[in-house]
Amino acid sequence: MSIDLSTRYLGMTLASPLVASSSPLTEDLDAVRRAEDAGAGAIVLPSLFEEQLQIESHDLDHNLTYGTESFAEALGYFPDLATYGLGPDAYLELVRRAKAAVGIPVIASLNGISSGGWIRHARAIEQAGADALELNEYFIPTDPAQTATEVEAQYVELARDMVVGVGIPVAIKLGPFFSAFANLAHQLDAVGVDALVLFNRFYQPDLDVERLEIVPNLQLSTSAELRLRLRWVAILYGRVHADLAVTGGVHDAVDVLKAMMAGARVAMMASALLHHGVEHLAHLRAGLEHWMIEHEYESIGQMQGSMSQQAVAEPAAFERANYLKVLRSYAQSPGSFSARAAARPSAGGTSRSRGGA
Repeated sequence: MSIDLSTRYLGMTLASPLVASSSPLTEDLDAVRRAEDAGAGAIVLPSLFEEQLQIESHDLDHNLTYGTESFAEALGYFPDLATYGLGPDAYLELVRRAKAAVGIPVIASLNGISSGGWIRHARAIEQAGADALELNEYFIPTDPAQTATEVEAQYVELARDMVVGVGIPVAIKLGPFFSAFANLAHQLDAVGVDALVLFNRFYQPDLDVERLEIVPNLQLSTSAELRLRLRWVAILYGRVHADLAVTGGVHDAVDVLKAMMAGARVAMMASALLHHGVEHLAHLRAGLEHWMIEHEYESIGQMQGSMSQQAVAEPAAFERANYLKVLRSYAQSPGSFSARAAARPSAGGTSRSRGGA
């Protein structure tokens, strides 16, 4: 039985839905080549950060080193801007070398929130050969005077500027913390973004109570984080024209299958590859093929969106209407507290009372 793992993403046909997401691994050309050999359909390069384009600003550098958050690609706090290796020129060279090294699509990544000089650098990245651009819109609104509408407008404006400013496909990578995420997705779709990547992981700092310091504390994702992604991909599938990508919580073949069935075109992963190495992609690919043969699927396309909100018999399962049912399902499970309490002997039984010997 011939299995077709190909998928369409950002206007390109990928050999598989497995994408090596932005991480330190994709800065290593040897790892990039091995990822292609192991079955990656595309790679996303590490991010070029907005702050790197403003390295001349002493005040900005001071604010960054003071720090409130760390970034997904940094594996810690944002690096010292004066010594960070991938400056704008080095990043363009990475794009060129990655394109020369592999035959799969190479997606560049920009991390920032303000338009500023982004468009010029995005065009330079396009000219360097990137097949597409992933814009990681990372912003934490800490100003109490800034409204949710203003925050969303900032996201949409940057997306619009990027779509108009470059000739390659543009994906927008977002976090989940919006009051009306479906509406924001609709706004981004309306300005012409080619894909929505759900979701960015916001790394939170920890506190050292002995040294009274803020410390970075990176924890790789687990499959438990996938559910939030599945939910929103399933809700948005068929409601936006943009492709949908899952990132965060993809670790095994079943995770990939779930992402496809929810409606994603690709399943991106960084933590799993950082933990197991890029050769883990071959294991995932083999797992996909094995499952599809056993369940008589001939292609990835057959399953995409088959478990979206529009396709399932109980669409309320993705909404609040299913809230109470979920709680009851736990209360009725054999290992739950309620089940154990119900099975516990009564006060008059053989168990000792609290005051017993």
